[in-house]
Amino acid sequence: MNTHLGRAAAAVAASAMAVSLTACGSTEDSDGRPGSGKGDEIKVGLLLPENQTARYEKFDKPLIEKEVAKFTRGKGKVVYANAKQDAATQSSQVDTMITNKVDVLIIDAVDSKAIAGAVKRAKEAGIPVVAYDRLAEGPIDAYTSFDNEDVGRIQGQALLDALGDKARDGQIVMMNGSVTDPNAKQFKSGAHSVLDGKVTVGREYDTIEWKPENANANMAAALTALGKSRILGVYSANDGMAGGIITALKAAGITNLPPVTGQDAELAGVQRVVAGDQYMTVYKRYAPEAAAAAEMAVALAKGERIDGIINQKVDSPTAKGVPSVLVPGIALTKENVKSTVIDDGVYTVAEICTDRYKAACEAIGLKP
Repeated sequence: MNTHLGRAAAAVAASAMAVSLTACGSTEDSDGRPGSGKGDEIKVGLLLPENQTARYEKFDKPLIEKEVAKFTRGKGKVVYANAKQDAATQSSQVDTMITNKVDVLIIDAVDSKAIAGAVKRAKEAGIPVVAYDRLAEGPIDAYTSFDNEDVGRIQGQALLDALGDKARDGQIVMMNGSVTDPNAKQFKSGAHSVLDGKVTVGREYDTIEWKPENANANMAAALTALGKSRILGVYSANDGMAGGIITALKAAGITNLPPVTGQDAELAGVQRVVAGDQYMTVYKRYAPEAAAAAEMAVALAKGERIDGIINQKVDSPTAKGVPSVLVPGIALTKENVKSTVIDDGVYTVAEICTDRYKAACEAIGLKP
């Protein structure tokens, strides 16, 4: 499964790069009308949702900046703001971007519904909007993310694989993400499509703001309600929550930890996988996602076509047939740490294998 998904992700990236040669040469917009005539000196507004998850500041921002520079021959400028998990702040940031006359917006929404009004204001100001990573509501022009239901299926299948013949011997806990995040609903749906009928879900939570401390409190409540000896595994929608869950399990005196899933391949999550505390995480190659967002944003700012960039269309609650690029995820376990995050240059062996994890790294063949 991992090899197939890896090839698919690479194909998306290769496709985006190839299309850029034709898409950026077009002089028509996405509806076939003459383009805006803007040159490479454009301003791209980039709004990311929070800084608790390591990926946004470490990966997404610099990758998008790099790709915008590539698609504008170094002349484009990225204007950046982070909402720090506050939807009202992000709405104000959109207004600031409008005032500053950016040519296009890339928005990763804190709250997909709450951002709709700001998206509408941007469109009324003639600014195209690319929804990034989360499917924002409102009149968006394009969307790029990962295949979120498939991510949930990957997580659910990994948990089933870890449980094996014991899947029916007890109960699992499901720790989903925030209800304000449309991705969380899709992860949850994908996981349920694999798990339903094969395991018993003893407790299930929608975790407020994806916060590890909230996942920790939920897990403590589940342990009290179900009894620690009856919990066979934990579906965790991301790595941050997995950390809070594992802390709660250890605080309850559980030394033989049940399998816990995750997502995002954060450094701490990968280290827990290496150590055996966390069973798996979903590694999502951010480079093709960032490349797609940047390429679509630059093309839209110039009034050029994007139909050759997209690989499908999706529906939001407020828009139908949104041109989209979706990228698959990869199940990361002890067995493929090297062939994924290390070989892709996300982390070095030295970054993963600190003194605390040195013995665990050596046990799976990871050496500086």
